[in-house]
Amino acid sequence: MSETGTRETLRVRVATSLKSVPAADWDACANPGAGRPLESVSEQAESISQADPDNPFVSHAFLRALEESGCVGGRTGWSPAYLLVEDADDRLIAAAPSFVKGHSQGEYVFDHSWAEAYMRAGGRYYPKVQVAAPFTPATGPRLLVAEGPHAGEAREALIAGLDALREQVRGSSIHVTFAQEPDMATLLEAGFLERHDIQFHWQNQGFGSYDDFLGTLASRKRKALKRERREALSAGIEVAVLSGSDLTESVWDDFHAFYEDTGSRKWGRPYLNRRFFSEIGERMGERVVLMLARRAGRNIAGAINFRGGNTLYGRNWGCIEDHPFLHFELCYHQAIDYAIAHKLIRVEAGAQGEHKLARGYRPVITRSAHLLADPGLARAVAAYLPDERREIASAVAALAQESPFRKAGDI
Repeated sequence: MSETGTRETLRVRVATSLKSVPAADWDACANPGAGRPLESVSEQAESISQADPDNPFVSHAFLRALEESGCVGGRTGWSPAYLLVEDADDRLIAAAPSFVKGHSQGEYVFDHSWAEAYMRAGGRYYPKVQVAAPFTPATGPRLLVAEGPHAGEAREALIAGLDALREQVRGSSIHVTFAQEPDMATLLEAGFLERHDIQFHWQNQGFGSYDDFLGTLASRKRKALKRERREALSAGIEVAVLSGSDLTESVWDDFHAFYEDTGSRKWGRPYLNRRFFSEIGERMGERVVLMLARRAGRNIAGAINFRGGNTLYGRNWGCIEDHPFLHFELCYHQAIDYAIAHKLIRVEAGAQGEHKLARGYRPVITRSAHLLADPGLARAVAAYLPDERREIASAVAALAQESPFRKAGDI
C-alpha cells in the first residue's frame, strides 16, 4: 500500500489488494444506502433512473473474488490500485475501484481507436488508469464516498488521487466507465470528457405478473413472445432458478463449461475462470441468481445474474446444446419473471443487443468520463465526442419508436 498524497486533513493511499481493507469499511463507502427501506415498485418506477442503493459490483466481496481467483492482478493487465481516502482518525471515508491497465480489454467502453491513433502519432497510451467494475458493463457508483461531513472534500481527494496515480505510473489517461450521478457531475467539473453509449434495460411498472407486462405490448408482439417462450422449452427443457446454497460446486462446474464454450466462440478468451465462480458462490451466493436449463437428466445452459438493492443485473450466458429461443428465455424472460416476483424495478441485461428491444427492454444511455493528459489527444477526443453523443441520442430516439409497447389505437 502506497501513499499518493494528502488533502488538508485527509490522506489518500493506494492499496494493491483489498485483503488489508475491512469489508465493512469498504462497503460503507461503496453502498452507503444499503439496508434502507425501499419505496414501493410503483413509486420507484416514477423515477426509472433511480440508482441502485446496493450495487453488487463495487462490493468488497465481488472485487475480492476477482482478486482471489486471479481474474485481476498478475499478468492479466488489470493491476489493482484501489484508492483509499482516510480522515485524521484513520477511518476510511472514500474509495475508488481503480486499476492500472496495460490494454483496453474487458471494459465495454471502447477506446481502441484512441489508443491506436495516439500510438501512431508516437505517444504511449498504456498504461492507463481505469475506474470500473472489471468485466462488468453495469452502471454504478465509482467514487465511493461514505456518508458524513467530509463527503464533498473526499470526492475532491479521490479526483486528486486518481491524477496522482496516473502520474505515478506514467499513464496516458484516466477512464471512469459506467458512472452515475453524482460521480459524473464531479468528474465533469474536474475537466473530464463525457462519453455516451446505449444499453437496453427492462423497467418494472408495478407489474403483478408476466401477463401484466405482456398487456403493455401490442397484440402481435404479445403473441410472438408467448410463442417464443413455449418453443424455448418445447424440447422437454426445464428451468430452475438457483441461489445461495443451491450453488454447489457441481453446478459451477456445469455453468463454467457453458461460459467457456460460449466465451471462447465470442471473444477468444473468456475473462472469468472456474475459481471465480466458486469465490462468488462462497462470498456472495445469496446475491447470485442463476437460471439453469436442464434436459434429459443433465444441465445444458445457464445465465448468471446478480441481485442489487432494486435491480437484477444479467451478466454471462452459455450453453452446450443449441435450442431455438433458449438464450432469450434464460437471459431475458426469466429475468423479467424474477424481477416481478421480487419487486425489483429494473433488469439490466448487459452491453449491446438490439434484439432485447423486441423482448420489452428499452434503450437507455450509459455514461463514462475520460481525462487525457496529452493536450493534443484531449483536443482531438473532445472534438469527436459531441458528434458521438448526438448520434447516440438519435439512435435511442429511433429505437424507442420501434419498441413493442402499445401505441394509441393498438389493441
